[in-house]
Parts: sequence; structure tokens; C-alpha cells
Amino acid sequence: MAKAKKKNRQNIKEILDILEQTYPDAKCELNHTTAFELLIATILSAQCTDVRVNKVTEELFKKYNTAEAFAKLSTDEIGEEIKSCGLYKSKAQKIKETSVILCSEYGGEVPSTMEELTKLPGVGRKTANVVLSNAFGVDAIAVDTHVFRVSNRIGFVKTDTPEKTEFELMKVLPKKRWSQAHHLIIFHGRRMCKARKPDCAICPLIKYCDYYQEGND
Repeated sequence: MAKAKKKNRQNIKEILDILEQTYPDAKCELNHTTAFELLIATILSAQCTDVRVNKVTEELFKKYNTAEAFAKLSTDEIGEEIKSCGLYKSKAQKIKETSVILCSEYGGEVPSTMEELTKLPGVGRKTANVVLSNAFGVDAIAVDTHVFRVSNRIGFVKTDTPEKTEFELMKVLPKKRWSQAHHLIIFHGRRMCKARKPDCAICPLIKYCDYYQEGND
């Protein structure tokens, strides 16, 4: 059983380059046309697949796609629209409250700083980073379950929480590659480095991967 080696800058560059070659189309898979739509879609994505969220928002955003429109709805009305996403009562409440705040404090627009975003109901660092990166072009790393799992398996970081993972990744990944690395790692996690049964036999990263080198394939 080989012992994993700490990743150096060259290793990290090579890993990211391989992921870019493997997933040239890696991008945000939540359908949206505005920062507000992305914010709502990301709130809905908690413990729900992007595929399901996209099915819901395809119809939802035809009816309502602004903070003003959602602020006028009752929590129950929002809940009925998003019912199939799961945890819909909690999500409906957060969407309603966030929409009211956006209207009263931001003129209906989504703010573009981490500090302001994370003050909104239902918006943690992951959701804020998704919005900052994809809607505002800010260098950011959103850590979801895939990024948390894959980053630790490969050996970019050794952390026990998503928030720790975010801050450690910020230290080891080149800042200009943060946003794209987020998408690449998610694609790898969904398509190859799966939670229960990773496809190590066909993975292009096995020579770099701590999980594989330590005999976990």
C-alpha cells in the first residue's frame, strides 16, 4: 500500500489540467438567466439534485423570476410551486424572507459581497460562493458534498467540514482557477469519483490520488 504524498504546486496544476481536459464543458448546471434566478435555484438545490431543481425552475421562473414577484407571494404559494424539491416548507420560508429583504434593502437586486449575501435567510457560504462566482465573476470556491469528498480523496486537503475545506482550498489552489476548479471537481464527483463506488479503474487521476494510493480502490 503506497503512502500518499503531500501535493505540491506542480501536482495541483497537473491535476487541474487533467480535469480540464476530461471535462472541457464543466460549468454551473443550475439553469438561470439572472443573479436572482441563480440565488433561488441554489437555495432550492440543498439536498436536491440540479436536474430536479431545473425541472422546477423551468416552470417557476416563467411565472415569477424577480424578488418583487416572490415577495408578493405567501409562503404557502411558494411552497406549492417548489414542492417536489424536498424540504419545501423551509425553502419557501427562506425564499419569501430573502425576497422581502432584497426588495426593502437592495432595490430588488442581489448583493455582490459575501458579507451581504450570507445575511440573507437560507444563504450560507456555499450558496453565496455559487452566486458570487457564476453571477458576478468573483473568484470563489463553493464547497458542496462533491467538492468536500473529492478534494479530500485526491488529497488537496485533509479536512472534516465543508467550511474548513473551502478555506484550505483557497490556500492551495491558484486563485485565478478557484471558480473553474469548483466546477471541475463537481463534474468529477458526479461522473467518476462517486460517493459509494468511485470508478478508480478509469480515473485519470489515480497516480495523484491519495484515496487510490492508500488502497481504497
